[in-house]
Amino acid sequence: MWWGAVLALGCRAVAAGPLAVVVAASNPSPKLNHDQVAAIFLGAVKTFPSGNKAVPVDQVQGSPAYVQFYGQVTEKSEAQVRAYWSRMIFTGKGSPPQENGDSAAVKKLVSSNPTLIGYIDAAAVDGSVKVVYEVK
Repeated sequence: MWWGAVLALGCRAVAAGPLAVVVAASNPSPKLNHDQVAAIFLGAVKTFPSGNKAVPVDQVQGSPAYVQFYGQVTEKSEAQVRAYWSRMIFTGKGSPPQENGDSAAVKKLVSSNPTLIGYIDAAAVDGSVKVVYEVK
């Protein structure tokens, strides 16, 4: 039953675990709600509630964290997210978030710039970033 082992490994790779939406520790933004996070990552809102600029940063498209984040926060599949951004680009209404690797890469980038917002593995949160929303 080698296929059972392959299937089990494949399923394990898809589960990303809890994610945290983070900003730089120096960012004054308060906690965000589900709709605010979705609006920022879908380009509908370009600022934090404080009025400061908000620039979303994605993990690699197709990664377990990317799929989980968009599935739970925007309720869109990866294909729906791609189609959404294709329409936005075609109509000149926006461009997708910058793609920046895995949790470690996103945390490093976000921690160095208070205008950035990203999502990382909740276990990777440390003092360099501040959690503004939890994806469960």
